[in-house]
Amino acid sequence: MRKVKILLIVAIVLVALLFSPGLFLKSAIINNITSKSKVNPITSDSIAKTDTLIELAGHKIPVLKGGMFDRYRSNSPLSVVAQERPDIDLSWFKTLQKEKKEVGFITYSPNFYYSNTSITAIYTADMNKIKKLLPAEVKNLVKPISYTPGRGLIAITSYAYHYCDNDSYNELSISIVTTKPNKSNWGLISLMGEVNDKSLWGYVLKLPVNTELARVRGKVGYNLPKWLIPIDYNTDGNNTTFTYYDEKGNMDFSMVGKKLEVTNSLPEINRSNFINLNTKGQLTHGYSDIRAIKKASSKISEDIQLNLSAGPLSTFIKSLALKKLVRYDYQPEFQAALYTPELVNENNK
Repeated sequence: MRKVKILLIVAIVLVALLFSPGLFLKSAIINNITSKSKVNPITSDSIAKTDTLIELAGHKIPVLKGGMFDRYRSNSPLSVVAQERPDIDLSWFKTLQKEKKEVGFITYSPNFYYSNTSITAIYTADMNKIKKLLPAEVKNLVKPISYTPGRGLIAITSYAYHYCDNDSYNELSISIVTTKPNKSNWGLISLMGEVNDKSLWGYVLKLPVNTELARVRGKVGYNLPKWLIPIDYNTDGNNTTFTYYDEKGNMDFSMVGKKLEVTNSLPEINRSNFINLNTKGQLTHGYSDIRAIKKASSKISEDIQLNLSAGPLSTFIKSLALKKLVRYDYQPEFQAALYTPELVNENNK
């Protein structure tokens, strides 16, 4: 009888430990909306008066005439950046060495992002759906982190790249949070281990952008699921708002994040790793080092909200069955160095 009681207590403790991370989280703020808002669609041959056409990986691409990419093809001299943007701290970039790469076109890795803004929301999501979205080859290398039984983690990030080697553009990222390669899934322990190592891992599901240059470079050179849509970025008032449209220019959804109070702190560098498959079905590993200059976080669900319509991205997000907000990150100023993917070698499988 004593053994039964001990086993019962142990079982209760284990169940409590499994479910406790989710007990203190607030429900995500996700609104269903109806919108007739529409903008002009962006196509691969959309050319502004300030653009010029270049050829990249067999594509004719409009880029800003006289812009960074038109002049330097991802190998911008820091002396030129310093002259054009004397307000930007380039000390970190001076410690990094670019290397010439052939990735379907000639580029220089890492790609530099000098001044940027982002908002990120990490949500609990349906684990069964997450597992179905991971290709078998990827699943053999990394596992979706289980936050609580039946619930994995999805990270949704909106980016505004104000000044970079690829000029400027906006982007949406929807990713599965995963373990490190060949590591067991210990749920919250695995997640905290990655946070402590300042090296997070994930599988990118969606990555639409609003310039043809970003689409072609990302799809051909980085094996990323990019396509072209209009994306609006607005910082009026107390919020940072990204509005996403479908390929026809119809409003799809918006992500609205509160401008949190940012305390003064030293810049911190974290690594964001992504595993993907190239066109030959081979596993690749790429990563981006992020230097956070201004950053604040919150677990208050009202600080970040998604406004979903019946559009394609909205429908996809709804299918993930997002439930609880794990964390909201407000990053009004950061820098990044994006490295080209390399094949995952046999030793890392």
